[in-house]
Amino acid sequence: MSVKLRKVGSSHVLTVPNKFKVPENTEFDVFHGHDGSIIYTPKRNNPFEGDWYNQDLKQESEFEGVDDLNIEMVRKSG
Repeated sequence: MSVKLRKVGSSHVLTVPNKFKVPENTEFDVFHGHDGSIIYTPKRNNPFEGDWYNQDLKQESEFEGVDDLNIEMVRKSG
């Protein structure tokens, strides 16, 4: 399958065939290779951006709020 570069206004456009079922308004990052290849990849959120490192990432205990007696009963029955 091939597509043809078209001029629309002052831009050049490559079409995406319907059989690829790409949702409308999907954003892509685009890369241009040294060999002339053009690669489109769906835009993803960068997990390293933002201030997540300032958040409390400590995991809560599975047994938060359960007294020691109930924990012993679970251990014995499990």
